[in-house]
Amino acid sequence: MIQTLRTLIVDDEPLAIERLQILTGQQDGVSLVGTASDGASALRMVDALAPDLVLCDIAMPDLNGLEVAAAIDRLDNPPAVIFVTAFDQYAVAAFDVAAVDYLLKPVSPDRLARALSRVREWRATERAPSQKSKWINEFWVQNRGEMLRIDAGQVDLIEAERDYMRLHVGARSWLIHQTIKSLEARMNPDQFMRIHRSKMVRRDGIVGLKHHGDGAWSVDLGEGGVHRVGRTYLHDVKAIMHD
Repeated sequence: MIQTLRTLIVDDEPLAIERLQILTGQQDGVSLVGTASDGASALRMVDALAPDLVLCDIAMPDLNGLEVAAAIDRLDNPPAVIFVTAFDQYAVAAFDVAAVDYLLKPVSPDRLARALSRVREWRATERAPSQKSKWINEFWVQNRGEMLRIDAGQVDLIEAERDYMRLHVGARSWLIHQTIKSLEARMNPDQFMRIHRSKMVRRDGIVGLKHHGDGAWSVDLGEGGVHRVGRTYLHDVKAIMHD
C-alpha cells in the first residue's frame, strides 16, 4: 500500500498552485492539506498542519523558498521539501537545506511521481539528527529539462566557463551556474584541489604528474586527460607526492 503524503503547496503564483493541485491530484497517495502564497504563511501552515511534504517555489517575495526550507530544516521532525521552480541557478544553494528533490517548471506527471517516490524512500529511512557538513557533497544539474542529482565524489574535473562551471563525470558533463572562487570555498580540500585558475580536480583521480622540462607540470587524470598546472598552484600539486 502506497504511503499517503500529506502535502502543502507553496507558490506566489495562483496558476502555478492550480497546476500543482491538478498534478498532485493525479498521483496516488497524495493528500493536499493546504496551499500558501508566501513564505511566512507557509511556515505558519507547516507549524499548524505538520505536513509530510512541502512543494515549494524558490523565487518568492519577502521569505524566498530557500529561507522557508532552511526554517523547516531546523524543526525537530521536518517535512520533506521538494523545490518546484523555473530556475536552475539555485541548485547549489539547495544543498544547504537538504532538499529531497528539485523540479523544474513545467513539471511532468512522471517526474513528479519519481520525486514522490524519493520522498517515500527518504521518510522510510531513519533520519537521526546529524551534523551537516560545510562541504558540498552533491550537485543538482539540469539534464533534458529536469534536475539530476550528482554525487560530488563522482566528479573528476571542474572547469570554469565564464560565469558557469562544467562538472565532468566520466564521458559526460553538466553546467552549473557558479563561479570557481565560490565553488572552491565549498569543496572539501581533502577531496578536491585547484590546479589552475579555471580548473579543480578530484585528488584521488590524479594518476600521475608530468614534468615538461620547461618548469611546467601537468596532472594526468587517466581517461580524464592531461591538464596543465598553473604556476600559482604548482607547490600544492607537487605536495601530493609526499602526502
